[in-house]
Amino acid sequence: MSDVVIEAANLTRRYDVSQGPFRQPRQLHAVNGVSFSLEAGRTLAVVGESGCGKSIEPPSSGSLLISGRPADPADKELRRKVQIVFQNPYGSLNPRQKIGSILEEPLKINTTAGASERRNKALDMLDRVGLRGEHYERYPHMFSGGQRQRIAVARALMLNPEILVLDEPLSALDLSIQAQVLNILIDLQKEFSLAYLFISHDLSVVRHFADDVMVMYLGKPVETGPAEAVFGRPEHPYTAALLSATPVADPERHKHRIRLEGELPSPLDPPAGCSFNPRCWRAEAICRERFPPLETKSTHEAACYFPLAGELESTA
Repeated sequence: MSDVVIEAANLTRRYDVSQGPFRQPRQLHAVNGVSFSLEAGRTLAVVGESGCGKSIEPPSSGSLLISGRPADPADKELRRKVQIVFQNPYGSLNPRQKIGSILEEPLKINTTAGASERRNKALDMLDRVGLRGEHYERYPHMFSGGQRQRIAVARALMLNPEILVLDEPLSALDLSIQAQVLNILIDLQKEFSLAYLFISHDLSVVRHFADDVMVMYLGKPVETGPAEAVFGRPEHPYTAALLSATPVADPERHKHRIRLEGELPSPLDPPAGCSFNPRCWRAEAICRERFPPLETKSTHEAACYFPLAGELESTA
């Protein structure tokens, strides 16, 4: 599969933050210079700590093409191509609507499908996510968190999208339920050749789910490449630290735990040079002077003057 469905170039998201009534607002770069592409049938995971710039917001600058067309919120056809599954299944479903109405609503707004066609499509989607037809007439409060997230996935698929944005879709679920929802997403991707943009901080999930990974730190990508390469041979110290903190279900496997010192810097006042340098044990003078370019090291791209070059392969 080689059809590129998303092309992003130098995306930036800025906010003006008030400093008081008599002071100029300061500018916060939540996302700064992000570029990536995503093909049909593949999953790109965007990972990092809270506050690293993973969240979904309209860009302030840069270009974003969806199926070769500029992303425009007013473009109804593009809106049908991209759907989202939110993090919290308890807050993303209208508690006053029955499940059937929740699933049919996208069809009512975006298509001319009749009542019978909408109902049949909703029942079919319930079946595809492992729920039964009798659930059609029930309300969200009658379901568990895992069932609600399945309903959210079914709703996202009602318009036959090409791209699903999965915004921390498993973080509110128990581990056993996470596995069930993850398997459903994998099966649906194979069936419909869906492209997934998977936003997460859980590297244990990303490792088994993603084809490609982009590691973010303070709004900038610091490492990107095939998941196998990033997990097996991390080049950036921040990536290695994240991987070292990921639990491994093997009591006999040795892991070198990397403990980062200090807190994530404020995006309102980022450090000069590489934004990771205050917490990096490999930082030198050049790291405090200018941000390193994102370029290919051994097997994939990393933004680091002193890459690890496979030194910590065992952490993965």
